[in-house]
Amino acid sequence: MATIISGKELSASMKAEMAAAVKEFPAKYGRAPHLVVVLVGDDPASVSYVTGKAKASAEVGIRNTTIRRPAETGEAELLALIGELNVDDGVDGILVQLPLPKHIDEDRVIAAIRREKDVDGFHPLNVANLWLKQPCTLPCTPKGIIRMLQRAGVEIAGKRAVVIGRSNIVGLPVAKLLLDANATVTIAHSRTRNLPEVTREADILVVAIGRPRFVTADMVRPGAVVIDVGVNRDPGTGKLCGDVDYAAVEPLASVITPVPGGVGPMTIACLMENTVECFLRKMER
Repeated sequence: MATIISGKELSASMKAEMAAAVKEFPAKYGRAPHLVVVLVGDDPASVSYVTGKAKASAEVGIRNTTIRRPAETGEAELLALIGELNVDDGVDGILVQLPLPKHIDEDRVIAAIRREKDVDGFHPLNVANLWLKQPCTLPCTPKGIIRMLQRAGVEIAGKRAVVIGRSNIVGLPVAKLLLDANATVTIAHSRTRNLPEVTREADILVVAIGRPRFVTADMVRPGAVVIDVGVNRDPGTGKLCGDVDYAAVEPLASVITPVPGGVGPMTIACLMENTVECFLRKMER
């Protein structure tokens, strides 16, 4: 039976550690960190994510402000708002909840956020510095994945890692972090030929392809570590499920993450950590 990495438990531990540190900040720095989350529109999933971020902020002791704008908000208006937050010295982190309405250019919005306040780690300069091995804010989900592997005692150095998915948010940055931890990394995707042959070579398999139960037992090497990033609705039952067929793969794996309760909570915990780090970098300048 596989060891199940509970992102829920690990994130709770991380938030408790941060809360103990943040409690001392008002006496030391004059205030707590301040995260501003901008939500455009009322997409139910986005509303849920924003609510979760506010709850986590309260648990850690971070001041959280959620700014809501209607779906018809123009790009210029949103960019003006970001400009105001950029120059507000009382704001340490800015997060614009994605996806944005189609009439707004997401890349332009992300690039408009000051790199020093980019708690998502999506700004082009943070991305560039990740690949250049320079100091940067790491994207939350890849950062959380590495934390989970470390806390589970998984040795990364020298291992063969396969990442299914090549998004800028998860696939590419987690591949780079695994590479930096001295794994030998293959990035696979929907057009990879003989994909099961590739994935069976993995000691560490990270799945972020966005397809429910895509990875089946025949695609997994016995004893592999399996990290499931996917959050999908099962087309048959409507219940949440991952990109991995958990019931079939769990008996084969040595370590596995569940959905829900795996990578998701770690993403929010790492967002809190990024906010604290942005605050401290500013205070210690």
